[in-house]
Amino acid sequence: MRRITVLSELGGRVMPRSHYDAVIVGAGHNGLVAAGYLARAGRRVLVLERRPHPGGLAVSAEAFPGVPARLSRYSYLVSLLPRKIISDLGLRLELRRRRYASYTPAGDTGLLVDNADPARTAASFARVTGGGHDHAAWERFYAMTSRLAGRIAPTLLEPLRDRAAMRDEVVADAETWRDLFERPVGQAVAERFADETVRGVVLTDALIGTFADPETDLRANRCLLYHVVGDGTGEWNVPVGGMGAVTGALAAAARDAGADIRTGMEVRAVDPGGEVAFQDAAGGEHTVTGDHVLVNAPPAVLSRLLGEPAGPVPEGAQLKVNMVLSRLPRLRDVPVDQAQAFSGTFHINERRDQLDLAYRQAAAGVIPGLPPAEVYCHSLTDPSILGTELWESGAHTMTLFGLHMPARLFRDDPGGARDAALAATFASMNSVLAEPIEDCLLRAPDGTPCVEARTPVDLEREAGLPGGHIFHRDLAWPFAEDPAEAGRWGVETRHPRVLLCGAGARRGGGVSGIPGHNAAMAVLAGGRPR
Repeated sequence: MRRITVLSELGGRVMPRSHYDAVIVGAGHNGLVAAGYLARAGRRVLVLERRPHPGGLAVSAEAFPGVPARLSRYSYLVSLLPRKIISDLGLRLELRRRRYASYTPAGDTGLLVDNADPARTAASFARVTGGGHDHAAWERFYAMTSRLAGRIAPTLLEPLRDRAAMRDEVVADAETWRDLFERPVGQAVAERFADETVRGVVLTDALIGTFADPETDLRANRCLLYHVVGDGTGEWNVPVGGMGAVTGALAAAARDAGADIRTGMEVRAVDPGGEVAFQDAAGGEHTVTGDHVLVNAPPAVLSRLLGEPAGPVPEGAQLKVNMVLSRLPRLRDVPVDQAQAFSGTFHINERRDQLDLAYRQAAAGVIPGLPPAEVYCHSLTDPSILGTELWESGAHTMTLFGLHMPARLFRDDPGGARDAALAATFASMNSVLAEPIEDCLLRAPDGTPCVEARTPVDLEREAGLPGGHIFHRDLAWPFAEDPAEAGRWGVETRHPRVLLCGAGARRGGGVSGIPGHNAAMAVLAGGRPR
């Protein structure tokens, strides 16, 4: 690569150097975590971000002109981010626990899981299932996953164990290993629970962003595992101020430690020897070199930057819908308060049989007739994301995540298929409410309803995610599947100076910072290349 003087995007100011200990490609949350750790260790760090701001997809934005609601537009809850990272980097960040885990409409009643009132949860199970069997099974199942979470979570910030060590040292419970690691989780759920509603609530965590049949596909097991492990608790918490507050705190911590974060810089190529070519917002071409290059991008993008074959394109499988409501919609289940139902995860047509039908329809290339989805209202837990007048008016944000919406459904006609998927999803939602959700949508000053939808193809185009896959590729087991990986960090590539520090690394996925931490540890453990 031809070396060119590197200019900042700010007023043409010349950068102080063109060589760094680490050059980080992408200022998403993982890149910022890596930058924070390396800078605190005294390394000279440059972060290059193509967008005009750091944060990647973990950002907040006013999506609707004239409506003061800062939505977490892409990612929206925090579970996997370890407290150790928050403490190590001194992050100024507040995460709030949701009292109500979930609510699932079932006819004119519903299943309410109240974290603070076990008796109320038990009574709700009895109303929906007609007995106590499934509630007892529920308690046993999540006691099992809670024990597992406490054991696995610390290992995510350590060098990789091999499969046998994970089984013998960490899990050590034959039943847990069998049901969550060895056989498809759908089979275990079918054996443990009798009611289709309860089965579906459990299995939704195995299908977030993952197009799989949980009866046959262990990819669903891996997805479930990451959703229940969390930071040793499995809780999904609300970031006060929105997801932008998370990455804002990470960016501040990295800068305070001395990292140089440059926005408006699009990386064009990475050389295995450590040279990085990029273009600034004005079109100027530049290069820098690093002892290490940490790439916070999907593996397919890293391959392209290296000039290597990218391999098969992964397939995302979700519909993300952001809304601002003038008021919460009414429920058929009148005794349940709307704020209780919508502050946790509100499940929409996610019974096990409904999930199966939607999967089969989508696999055949058809938008599901009754799309399964789930919603929650960030503003019920954190009103700070709304302007004062908007909050006082009774308005709320609502985030919807639709399952079994693979990219293949949107390839031929992205706009028309998006409209059709949104219409089908609203119809699905309306089938479990006492009034149409459309009647509750706030209208912006120009009269348009406050709703936006994003498909995998939209994410591919707007965010550069191949196939629109929110995990960058299918999730991997949190242990070394190849014995040669044992003792490594799960971020290494075949090029010693180049590391993968994004969600596509082993133990990646979700807003966790774990790959960023592990890439930084790999750099620090390896010393400075000669």
